[in-house]
Amino acid sequence: MLPGIGVFGTGNVVRVIVPFLREKGFKVEALWGRTLNTAEEVAKELGISFYTNKIDDVLLRKDVDLIFIICSPNLHAQIAVKALGIGKHVLCDKPAGLCQGEALKMVRASQYYPSLISIVNHSLRFLPAFIQMRRAIGEGYLGEEGEVTVCDVRVHMGSLLHDAYDWLCDDTMGGGVLTLVGSHVIDLVSHITNQRATRVHGVIRTFTKTTDTVNGIRHISSPDFCTFQMEMNGGTLVTATLNNHLPGSFIQEVLVCGHAGHLIVRGGDLYGRKSGAAKEEVIYLDVEDLQRGGAINSVAANVIPRPYMKGLFKMIGALKEAFLTVEYERGWVKEPVALAATFEDGLYVQAVIDALKKSSANREWVKVNVISEEPDPNPLLSAAVRHSAISM
Repeated sequence: MLPGIGVFGTGNVVRVIVPFLREKGFKVEALWGRTLNTAEEVAKELGISFYTNKIDDVLLRKDVDLIFIICSPNLHAQIAVKALGIGKHVLCDKPAGLCQGEALKMVRASQYYPSLISIVNHSLRFLPAFIQMRRAIGEGYLGEEGEVTVCDVRVHMGSLLHDAYDWLCDDTMGGGVLTLVGSHVIDLVSHITNQRATRVHGVIRTFTKTTDTVNGIRHISSPDFCTFQMEMNGGTLVTATLNNHLPGSFIQEVLVCGHAGHLIVRGGDLYGRKSGAAKEEVIYLDVEDLQRGGAINSVAANVIPRPYMKGLFKMIGALKEAFLTVEYERGWVKEPVALAATFEDGLYVQAVIDALKKSSANREWVKVNVISEEPDPNPLLSAAVRHSAISM
C-alpha cells in the first residue's frame, strides 16, 4: 500500500511533482507553505484538501507517512529530523541543509531510524544515460578496474532567480548555482567514479546583483557562476563549470576519460569512443520522454531541465516500487531505492561545498573534511564549563 504524502514547498517544482505522484498512484494529503495565503493558493490549484503554514500540522497527520521536502534549504534539516523522529519516511531536496552541522543532524536521525527511507534528491543518479555510463566504466570501457583519469563537467543555463526577491537570491539561505546545481554535479561525479574528493579549488562569483525587479535595498548574494577542480581519492582530476548566463538554454555535458577511451553524456544521451576508433559510438539515446505525452511533460519542460526531470520521475518510480515490495512489508531493505543518495552522501556533498566556499574566499586549495561531530556553537562557554569541571 502506498503511503500518504505531505509536501513542504509551494514552488514550481511542486506543481510538477504533485500531478506525477498522483499518476503513480500516491495520494498527496497535505501541503505546507511559508505563508498561509501561498499554501492556500497552491493547494487549491493542485486540488490538495489540507494546507497550512505550520510544520507540525503536516508532520502529525496520521494519513501522512512520506514527507517530500521541496522548500528552501534552511528548513531541510529541521523538517527531516523531526519527520524521522516521529516515524515518517523522507525524500529531501538537495542540498542536505545549509552546512555540515545541519547535514550531520540528518545523518544521525537516519541512522537512529534505519527502517525508514531517508534519501536526498540527487536525481541524476537515476538518469538512464548515467546508469549506463557507470556500468560501462565498471566493465572496463575506459581501462582496467574502472579507471577514470579526467572528468570534465559543463552546465550552462539561464538564471535560477524568480521575478520577486526570495530565498533563491540569498546565498545564506541556500540560493545559487553552487548549491542548487553544483550539489548534483559533486554527487554525480562521486557516484559514477566511486571516488570522493580530497582537495578542491574553486572560484565562485555573483555577477548579477540586481535585476529590474530585485533592486534598491535588497541585493542578490547567491552566486550565478562557479568553476572548480577536485582531486579525487582514486586519482581522478575533476573540472567543472556552472554558468547561469545563458538565457533560454540548457547545455550539460559530462565527460570521463581513461587510458582506453572516453565516455560523454550530452543532455540525456551517452556516447563513447575507444582509443584508436575512428569516431564516437552511440551507447544510449534518450528517446523515452519524446514518446510520453500529457500535460505534466509540457509543464515540467519549462520548470526543470529534461535530465533532472527524467531522473526525478525515475526516482519517484523507484520509490513506488520500494513501498509495494513484499520485503518492505516485512521490514527488509528497500532495494529499489538503493541507488538513491543517502543522507551520508548529502553530508559529503555539503563538506565539498563548504571547502569550495573557503577556497574561493581564500584563493587556495582546501582539503575536504567531512565532520563526524557537530561543531560547538559556543566554544568559549564550553571551555569555561570544562575548566570549571576540572577545578571541582
